[in-house]
Amino acid sequence: MFHTGPRNLITDVAGLRVGNAANAKLKSGVTTVICDEPAVAGVQILGGAPGTRETDLLEPHNSIHAIHAVVLSGGSAFGLDAASGVQAALRERRIGVEVGGFRVPIVPAAILFDLRNGGDKDWGRYPPYRDLGYEAAQAAAIDFALGTAGAGAGALSSGLKGGLGSASTVLDSGVTIGALAAVNPTGSVTVAGTRHFWAAPFEIGDEFGGLGYPHPMPDDARKVLLKFRDRYAAEQAETGANTTIAVIATDAVLTKAAAKRLAISAHDGFVRAIWPTHTPADGDLVFALATGKSGIELEPDDAIDLYAAAGATMARAISRGVFAATSAEGDLFPVWSSR
Repeated sequence: MFHTGPRNLITDVAGLRVGNAANAKLKSGVTTVICDEPAVAGVQILGGAPGTRETDLLEPHNSIHAIHAVVLSGGSAFGLDAASGVQAALRERRIGVEVGGFRVPIVPAAILFDLRNGGDKDWGRYPPYRDLGYEAAQAAAIDFALGTAGAGAGALSSGLKGGLGSASTVLDSGVTIGALAAVNPTGSVTVAGTRHFWAAPFEIGDEFGGLGYPHPMPDDARKVLLKFRDRYAAEQAETGANTTIAVIATDAVLTKAAAKRLAISAHDGFVRAIWPTHTPADGDLVFALATGKSGIELEPDDAIDLYAAAGATMARAISRGVFAATSAEGDLFPVWSSR
């Protein structure tokens, strides 16, 4: 029987810390995962409107084997500056790949669109994301906030505020897997207009309400959110202005190719938690990290459990992000707890 780690956070995976930084007036922020030691990494992009930095180097055939951090940021393409802030913080600590006597931190990043969420984006000449990235890196710790925090500070889903979610699973093999998601999708994480999450079958305990599926299932459960497609949501979809960006991590020993397979499997969690997902309007992406801290190289049967748990843990993290969102002045959508 699988169970959560002690915190039910991605930081239950040994060797990882997470930092958040956000600006309430801006209604946006940054989340970074810092690796205590370089971690094997991969990525899989399935959304039609991604915004990324340094993802090509994560492909198994390319030369960089391990990375130092990943960044999830709001701000659309402006938010890619956040990785420079994280990189600066790591460089100050002399963390990075040594190249010709220089230390170069390897910091892939992905962004979500939260420009039209009611926040004040009149930031002047330069956007604030580089400074937010630096702040997030400095705040990195084992414990961190969920919901309206970090990269989830300005996130929206269909009809509800989105947010930053995380979850973990300890497998029978002794391996831990964790997920982190900034949830800002075109689709909905709940069944029609109910409080019930699509990911209900994967819930452990009552980590996002313990409500299960509605019974009977609403007649409009399979409709594509027409009930929630107000003018704002329709405009978002037309411009590719959404995205769920995430990290799946494990303390198992993985090759770079296996890390990519882990990222692929974690996208199953998007499918289980969001309806619809991977649309042309979303930039859905999953980074994978393998710290190897357990020292366990999985046998084939245990590897299947790992990839299955990747999807389930990601679905839980997505749901927890929306579940934990809190209201703030100027919000366009309500929070789950008010439904």
